Amino acid sequence: MPQGLCRRAIATLDPGYFAWVMATGIISVGADLLGYRLLSQVVLGVTAAAFVALTLAYAARMVWFRSFVRQSLRDPTTAMAYFTVVAGTDVLGVRLVMAGHPLVAFGLGVAAAVLWLILTYGLPWSIVAAARRPVLAEINGTWLVWVVATQSLSIIAAAVTPDAPSAWLRSDLPAVAVCLWGLGVMLYLIFIVIIFLRLLLIEVTPAEMGPAYWIAMGATAISVRAAAGILALHGPHAGVLVSSLRPFVVGLSVVLWAFGTWWIPLLVLLGIWRYVLRCYPRTYEPRLWNVVFPLGMYTVASWTLGQTAGLGFMAAVARVWVWVGFAAWVAVLGLMAVALVRSLRGHRGAPIEFGS
Repeated sequence: MPQGLCRRAIATLDPGYFAWVMATGIISVGADLLGYRLLSQVVLGVTAAAFVALTLAYAARMVWFRSFVRQSLRDPTTAMAYFTVVAGTDVLGVRLVMAGHPLVAFGLGVAAAVLWLILTYGLPWSIVAAARRPVLAEINGTWLVWVVATQSLSIIAAAVTPDAPSAWLRSDLPAVAVCLWGLGVMLYLIFIVIIFLRLLLIEVTPAEMGPAYWIAMGATAISVRAAAGILALHGPHAGVLVSSLRPFVVGLSVVLWAFGTWWIPLLVLLGIWRYVLRCYPRTYEPRLWNVVFPLGMYTVASWTLGQTAGLGFMAAVARVWVWVGFAAWVAVLGLMAVALVRSLRGHRGAPIEFGS
């Protein structure tokens, strides 16, 4: 293990730490949509700072600690967490579109798309090639980040369509958004069945039943948000494919929203089982951001689909839920700050959790 706090933190950086960017960015998006502009701007600043800091940290880890990176890429329990880089980049890009910077968002979307292609085909191959045992027992909620990353590309494709730098992009990006949305829905259906089977057939410990399972709800919420982005395209930006699929997209989105809503009480009960009944330590861990992101995305999904499809009850839910997401963001940010201060002071009892 490398010496020094900074080098050790980079070497053991959780592959899914970009969930911090995802969570913070979506809180900013939700606050802006609901009309809390100042709050949204402040949180956007935190999002940009987190994006820059983590990009530098990930790059340093790739250069200085390649063996740690290779090990995490071959581990089924951690490899899929790298898709948080794709999703975090796209969430920031969507917020920048809202802030009036579509070309910057387009550049972020292109970079995220390239990384998504590499991870989409590289990670399954790497995991299968390195496996010396059944992989089913090691599939957990983190695998659903693949769905989140795919839907985030659909969202940014639709978001940048009106201001795309060329006519052919403005014509073709809506179809790209629809295809990515459909791919994300299919991936969700596949993985959620596998995860349910794992929960029912394999013993799950409190350590395994972590915050990553909240992505089961977050993946439905971002699928709903992606659908709302497609439905928001009108006129020349919609295209034949979007227009013809509109009723189907609305209907399936309502089903996904209902299923995501069903998840929330179950996930709360699982959290009670983990922390109260099984007395799991209530300390900071990076994957707590995987709880914040779904809460924030549920707000955004409810509001956007409620507005585009004329479903007033969803918009009403969003007006309340925005504060649930913000409260969770503040709580996890506070836990992270406390853990960092304690680590810097050398408190052995509460080190900061950077590891996978």
